[in-house]
Amino acid sequence: MKKKYSRRDILKPVLAAGASLALPPHLLSASENAANEPVFQGIMQISWIVPDLQAAMREYTERLGIGPWFVSEHFSPEVNLYRGEPNDADISIGMTYSGHMNFELIEQHDEKPSVYRETLLKRGYGFHHWALASHDIEADIASYQAKGDAIALDILINGGRVVYADTSAYLDGMTELIEITDGVRAGFGNMYRIARDWDGKDLIFGG
Repeated sequence: MKKKYSRRDILKPVLAAGASLALPPHLLSASENAANEPVFQGIMQISWIVPDLQAAMREYTERLGIGPWFVSEHFSPEVNLYRGEPNDADISIGMTYSGHMNFELIEQHDEKPSVYRETLLKRGYGFHHWALASHDIEADIASYQAKGDAIALDILINGGRVVYADTSAYLDGMTELIEITDGVRAGFGNMYRIARDWDGKDLIFGG
């Protein structure tokens, strides 16, 4: 029998700052992590910028059979620095899993400068970044900076950092570093399990 999940099963700070939901670490035992977590090593996410998030989620689900989508409207991190300056670009995000890979779709609602807007102006909608799991965020940032890669985005979500290194000069997009905290493990783990057990009925989880 498939386990049923309620909306409270998702760790909201992974999707939107300021939310109060959180799973206590003791609820995710080591044995459950080993059997039911996505892989928190190497590339853990692929991301695209899209003109219409709702339409894109429907298209990806119809064409690729993935879902449900976990949506954060008007995403607003606690700290949001775009190339070192405070940023308040208005974006919405949809994420889901296919196997162990997280898929992310991003729509920017305004024309303010951002990592997404600059890519859009350069080459239009489409692929934007890979995300790598980071178990030592400061060391990983320093490694990219030593290669000459600028830090294009630095945000804080519920105490964990997400950093974009601008690798677009020699790769097809940017490289995101996701700091692997207990919250990230719980939130992404819940998304993974719910997507794995999805019955295909609802496009948006909890919607």
